Amino acid sequence: MAPDPYALNLRHLRAMATVAQSGTLVAAADKVGISQPALTAAIAGLEKRLVPLFVRTRNGMHPNEAALILTRRVEEAFFHFGAGLRSSQRQRGFTEPERLVTTSQLRALLALVDEGSFVGAASATGLSQPAIHRSVRDIERLTGVPLIERRGRRVALTPAGRKAARGFRLGLGALRAALVELSALHGEPAPDRIAVGAMPLCRARLLPGAIAALLSEQPDTHVTVIEGAHRELMEQLRDGQIDMTIGALRNPSPGADLEQEPLLVDRLAIVSRGDHPLAGLRRPSRAELAPYRWLIGLPGSPLRSHWEDLFADGPMPAAPIDCGSVMVLRGMLMAGDYLTLLSPEQIGVELRTGMLALVGPPLDDHVRTIGITRRADWRPTPAQEKFIARLREEGSRIQVN
Repeated sequence: MAPDPYALNLRHLRAMATVAQSGTLVAAADKVGISQPALTAAIAGLEKRLVPLFVRTRNGMHPNEAALILTRRVEEAFFHFGAGLRSSQRQRGFTEPERLVTTSQLRALLALVDEGSFVGAASATGLSQPAIHRSVRDIERLTGVPLIERRGRRVALTPAGRKAARGFRLGLGALRAALVELSALHGEPAPDRIAVGAMPLCRARLLPGAIAALLSEQPDTHVTVIEGAHRELMEQLRDGQIDMTIGALRNPSPGADLEQEPLLVDRLAIVSRGDHPLAGLRRPSRAELAPYRWLIGLPGSPLRSHWEDLFADGPMPAAPIDCGSVMVLRGMLMAGDYLTLLSPEQIGVELRTGMLALVGPPLDDHVRTIGITRRADWRPTPAQEKFIARLREEGSRIQVN
């Protein structure tokens, strides 16, 4: 079973979930507004495409384990579709637009979001440009508000459009997870996929170790690693483009819609090039550190806050460069007598070869909590759960060492 949620009929899925909850075709047909023969045919079509879903007896239709899995995911999907399609500014449109939206409309809008133009969306989906236009207009009729704005040959989303796209992506993610879980239930595992947002610290050991451990057990799993700054990754996480982020946790939390789980505590250290005048100094004083130029984290980052705290009792040293890239920081350190704050975990190879050096020991009072951030309402697939378990194991191993 290929995990392609676009191949599903949303109305049939909703009907199936209603039958699973009510136990009778009569009650379900009345609730979803279709005839019993049509409902029977819809469920038969789903079972032919997917797996058997019901045990039929004279007393009704009883959902099996597959139906219960699918029903939970369908409810999750329609919750997201509804949240995305309902607008507080709606003057027209439908009360429950999620009941009328189709997968072809979802595909059209998301392709338009990803490609930025009708030409690109048509090329990416194989649909015609008129079909893309028609799908977007149909969604706008459902919501009662404009979703896109034309900007020359490109298009931009309105706030309602961004909300709809987020709901569509999250809902489709729930349906994709359902297909993966149904395949595994029937002994024909479909390749699962995990999208991880990686902030700087996790890239050296934590994330590679966890990915390697997962793939040794489940080699068919596809892992996508997306690097970025915290703010960018949080938006992608909320949009459903990534499943979780790994990196320094924030205090306060980035929002009630997100959950943070600590994996390890990391101590920062002052770092220089290998032959810096202060390299190897046992315990440098603030006065010894202050004359040198510093490379510091971006405003609002934990790394920046730690640097500011380091010199809170005296004048701030010169800091000509704000940077969140370890690669750039490493290159700048090699180019002059700069200093910066980094985790020794991020530059283990450079420290062992003498390219870089620590100035004093790691700082006991400058620590960062590294962990997982994910959506509070996210329900991971078994492979995603296993990956989280491997992250926990790798975090514990690094912490002990």
